Amino acid sequence: MSEELSDNERLRYARHIVLPQVGEEGQIKLLESSVLVVGAGGLGSPAMMYLAAAGVGRIGIIDDDVVESSNLQRQIIHSTSSVGEPKALSAKKRLNELNPQVEVDVYVSRLDTENADSMIEKYDIVIDGTDNFSSRYLIGDVCEKLGKPWIFGSIHRFEGQVSTFNFEEGPNYRDLFPVPPPPELAPNCSEAGVLGILPGIVGTIQATEAIKVILGVGEVLRGKLLTIDSLTMITRVLSFDSIPGRVRTSEIGKEGIQMKTVTPSEFVDRRDGGWKFFLLDVRSESEEAIVSLEGTDLRITHTSVPDRMNEIPNDMDIVVYCRTGGRSGAVVRYLTQNGWDVNGVYNLEGGVHLWSDSIDSSVIKY
Repeated sequence: MSEELSDNERLRYARHIVLPQVGEEGQIKLLESSVLVVGAGGLGSPAMMYLAAAGVGRIGIIDDDVVESSNLQRQIIHSTSSVGEPKALSAKKRLNELNPQVEVDVYVSRLDTENADSMIEKYDIVIDGTDNFSSRYLIGDVCEKLGKPWIFGSIHRFEGQVSTFNFEEGPNYRDLFPVPPPPELAPNCSEAGVLGILPGIVGTIQATEAIKVILGVGEVLRGKLLTIDSLTMITRVLSFDSIPGRVRTSEIGKEGIQMKTVTPSEFVDRRDGGWKFFLLDVRSESEEAIVSLEGTDLRITHTSVPDRMNEIPNDMDIVVYCRTGGRSGAVVRYLTQNGWDVNGVYNLEGGVHLWSDSIDSSVIKY
């Protein structure tokens, strides 16, 4: 580690140096650190820019995509003149303009099982700027194996999440999400949409977490999931622990999970008998406008369930419904694979349609 800063560095990082929690020693730590950013898109853009501005000495960028016009609504590291250019190269150009003292490594490729180990071991910290579950599980597994902390970020429409995994032997991604959701529960930004400002908020928080890890200051989101609702500006923190004896995805569900179902008639009988339950509608907002079952406690579009699981109680029975039972069945399977009691989560068989046929014909079938 360098013993002191140059005059130019003292001038550039003056606002850091005057902070008691940073000082010259802390700034030298930043200059000697390295961060790999996986994905130069919505989350990676603000994270990289603030890391470079802060003086993180070496930043690695891995992305195999090219800049498109539709990216510019949220991926602020790129510009109109960058359209058609590899994102990793476009990002490097902007970071060099922002802080030429920072070394920028560029990998115009995709992180995969062939290169993940060799790539991640070169850096102190990994920031996840991906938009798919397979990449997150890969990052999580490799970081756990190599003992590297990584900063998770996720965005969906108006909501975001951040957590720091594998820090000081803390929980990992599989402790929070033991198995990935089925494809029908995992839309990307192009399918679901996203408020352009949201990745800026989440990516900046990811950069903040990385800097705290490097400096050893503050409270890192270790064993905590920060959720942000940009429509209400309500933030919540969900605590979670490591799962004793946690197993890999390939080892989960070899014998299968028997999904619990309840017919509308059985549901009414049990409800009238005093059954206490939480009724979850996993249809879209437009479907809810057509008809909704009386007593519904919460509606979450089925594709949003992985990002809003903290809103679903796990200390009481859950009954999930949709139009005909398909989407609700997928949600039931996902919940029971991610910590909910397999005997306490029910799929309402036949959904709204069977309810109309067997319980109340005034409920509209659509």
